[in-house]
Amino acid sequence: MFLINLTNVMSMHLTIIIVCLLGVLFNPVRTQRPDNYEKLLEKIFDTNSTLNSIFDTKSTEPEQESNFDSQVKICGLNKECVPRSLCNEDGTVKVHGQDLINLRLDTGSPCTYLELCCDVSSKLQQPKEDDVPQRNACGYRNSNGISFKITGAKNNESEFAEFPWIVAIFTKSANKKDYKCGGSILAPNVVLTAAHCLWNLQSASLMIRAGEWDLETTQEPYLHQDTGVSEIIRHEDFNPSTIFNDIALLILKTPLTWAPNVQPICLPNAGTTFDNKRCFASGWGQDKFGRNGVYQHILKKIELPIVPHATCQTQLRRTRLSRFFQLDKSFLCAGGELGKDTCKGDGGSPLSCPDPNNPERYIQAGVVSWGVECGVENVPGVYANVGYLRDWIIGKLVTRGIDTKFFTP
Repeated sequence: MFLINLTNVMSMHLTIIIVCLLGVLFNPVRTQRPDNYEKLLEKIFDTNSTLNSIFDTKSTEPEQESNFDSQVKICGLNKECVPRSLCNEDGTVKVHGQDLINLRLDTGSPCTYLELCCDVSSKLQQPKEDDVPQRNACGYRNSNGISFKITGAKNNESEFAEFPWIVAIFTKSANKKDYKCGGSILAPNVVLTAAHCLWNLQSASLMIRAGEWDLETTQEPYLHQDTGVSEIIRHEDFNPSTIFNDIALLILKTPLTWAPNVQPICLPNAGTTFDNKRCFASGWGQDKFGRNGVYQHILKKIELPIVPHATCQTQLRRTRLSRFFQLDKSFLCAGGELGKDTCKGDGGSPLSCPDPNNPERYIQAGVVSWGVECGVENVPGVYANVGYLRDWIIGKLVTRGIDTKFFTP
């Protein structure tokens, strides 16, 4: 019993000694000032940085000069991001040729989807416009694009410069530009669009952008062209309630310069019809009807059938327009296929059909005007009928001394 008690006493004394030693060791740490923590961090991380600098969110890098070299994006040893049209598959620069773009992108690269990582040592000048064949005539579509071709597109993206006659119309203020609607080039200083797009707008508030494709990048192979508007010519019989005669012309302040991505569209000859033909509508409008619709930054295209006038009226009477609805002669219909349609924001954009006499050339059959909804089966979209309104267009331009040769096929 004595041995057991002695053992217990010794064990208790040993415990007390250990507790005291621990108190001596750790008590100074609890009472040290924050400066000692900084020294401890310096030892752990082998750095002379202070604690404040570790958590400082301000950049310590010197400001870069505003020049070309400061904007270069490095993507490897002796490599930088250059436009795709300059770079071969083996990573060396080329002067011309086509590249394939897959829109399913690797977001780990600093290069945009219009750039490739390329050796700086082999960088050459941009390809000249002369490298791309140009046609001095209206209505030629670049079906395969220019300088590159998209692969893997699943959202109806158009090729770059596929429809070189389309323009974006912006309203401008002191500090910003807002996309308003689309339009089409008829002559170097003339754009055709929808009258409803310009309701209550003045020419001074408008800006036209030709040759555009992706609204969110400036890395395209050919530059877009911006110009102001000197005159708006609305159809005198345009009715904002019924939207009859939904057509307008814009006279530009500065004429456009023809380029591979800036060309005019043809107007139809008198009596030309496109019933049941498949045509292309294009624009940057919303991808669906209602609040969930999103405006597109890459120009989209959709292939649609032209619906005969009587058929369209019958189909529209089955909607909320009622059986009493009468489709005016100034309208033309296209679509009625599930999930395929123009939508909000596409107003003013062209509906382009192959020329019956030359399928390589395109003629503007319509101007995007209105619809009951977007992409509903057996509910076509409604367009201003360019053939019906052709004489009005030509009359307004001839009185202003504008040559009709630019849009005559």
